[in-house]
Amino acid sequence: MKFVVGGAISIVLLLVGASIFALAGGYNVAATDAHNALTHWFLTMTTRRSVAVRAASVTAPAQFTHQQVADGFSEFDEMCVNCHGAPGRERGEVGKGLNPRPPDLAKASKEWTAAELFWIVKHGIKMTGMPAFGATHSDERLWTLVAFLKELPQLSSEKYVEMKRMSAAHGDGHDDHDHVHEEMPAK
Repeated sequence: MKFVVGGAISIVLLLVGASIFALAGGYNVAATDAHNALTHWFLTMTTRRSVAVRAASVTAPAQFTHQQVADGFSEFDEMCVNCHGAPGRERGEVGKGLNPRPPDLAKASKEWTAAELFWIVKHGIKMTGMPAFGATHSDERLWTLVAFLKELPQLSSEKYVEMKRMSAAHGDGHDDHDHVHEEMPAK
């Protein structure tokens, strides 16, 4: 019984102390001040576990087409490059000022499954600057972005520039197509 009462008192004191710290402005929320190692670890672990649990109910396509990758390039080039950069292109001013720093998606997309990437682009991630594109984009369009993200780690800066040239030559990449495209395995 003493242990339970002592534990309850400790929790109350911890909450009171945390509240005083927060109300006194003790935690610096400036984007120019990096999180300490413990806070960074906790937020990273929380994000990974939250996404994994929620993405478990998402069914990714078995394969992506070349057209989905091309359409996804258009989405990526329009919406993602400013914060995340691209092969041969550094982040824009907004991306350079965000904390936490937006990940290099050529590296980060290898660490997430297609279902997890879909969940992230659809729902966003709180307090990271990652918006929820599900409010403005259909699932079909979001899957094209995922198709491109899964191809991104293999792209050189030259290939990225070539895709940009091809995208510009073919319009915005959202045309209706009346022909079949070769399937690519989802990664």
